[in-house]
Amino acid sequence: MSKENNSKIKRFFSWFNLNNKPVAKHKVDDIVLKHDTVSKNVVLCGKSTNIPSISDITKKDVGDIPIFEKPNKNKILSILINKLSKTKNNFGLKIKNLFFKKKIEHLFYEDISKQLLLSDVGLETTSELINNLMKESRLKSLNDSQVVLSLLKENMVNILKRVEKPLNIISKKPFSILVVGVNGVGKTSIIGKLTNNFKNQGKSVILAAGDTFRSAAIDQLKILGHKNLVSVIARKCGSDPASVIFDAFSAAKAKNIDVLIADTAGRIHNDINLMEELKKIKRVMKKIDCFAPDEIMLVLDSCIGQNSIKQAKIFNEALGITGLSITKLDGTAKGGVIFSIARQLSIPIRYISFGEKISDIHDFNSENFVDAIFSEHT
Repeated sequence: MSKENNSKIKRFFSWFNLNNKPVAKHKVDDIVLKHDTVSKNVVLCGKSTNIPSISDITKKDVGDIPIFEKPNKNKILSILINKLSKTKNNFGLKIKNLFFKKKIEHLFYEDISKQLLLSDVGLETTSELINNLMKESRLKSLNDSQVVLSLLKENMVNILKRVEKPLNIISKKPFSILVVGVNGVGKTSIIGKLTNNFKNQGKSVILAAGDTFRSAAIDQLKILGHKNLVSVIARKCGSDPASVIFDAFSAAKAKNIDVLIADTAGRIHNDINLMEELKKIKRVMKKIDCFAPDEIMLVLDSCIGQNSIKQAKIFNEALGITGLSITKLDGTAKGGVIFSIARQLSIPIRYISFGEKISDIHDFNSENFVDAIFSEHT
């Protein structure tokens, strides 16, 4: 190989900051993926402190994992139509069929109401939709069922528009995101997808393994860090989660990182002690940045229906939730719960997530969501 070609290859790998050190794909167990020693003084709300050395620990064998994944080039609507097929078939299409079979009369509205309830839209939200639909239909003397259907969809979009507020990563460094939720809702998956999303936007990211109750959770986050070539600040299982997140926040600030994403242990929403621990994490983060965390993101599982609203209310009372991510929308036939979430909570829905691919996450868009569940295309 010529010196010129060799120089080009070195320059290419320097872009990944790998220092030209080969990493075996088949065996990661014996390799330290990255080591960062930080010993800089930073201001913690007016106080100066020294940050200890921080190193990432070796991961388990993860095989040939793609480092970056390009954003999906398909139109978002086409993706949603495909991913929301269960909700579309059991919610949208069944409601559409009512408009083809029924005349515009009182029984017609009762049938729509029943279907909305079966689709987990919720009693209060269903009442609002039906009452508005009947009122507007009478005022406009509407007899065409398809025009009434369009009116229903418009009212559904209006409910979701109230919470259609994408996450805005402001220019402060780091922008801190605290991810919370009960067990099994998909917090780790959301963190991986967000990390990939931010990396594709050219932002630097550090992850904090704040779920110290399960060693598997720590390992999962390390694997996500390896996938996305980002540092993961972790301690041994059983460590104080607030301390881990404090170290990660300090490191992110010292290294001028764009985004810090902190994982937390899943907890039952009515467990007072565990909720107090989250409050402690929030207080500890404020020692570094008086305005932190910048986003307290609650992850909700769409498959559990109306129970997700109860969860959200308790988390919100304890922490002041600033944004929601709705997961597993591809696995439920009752995606109507998102309308109840929007109406009752009035908390911004940042993202909707479906599938296991790292790209299976999108900014929430109310019009696309409603169009997808009423689409006839597959």
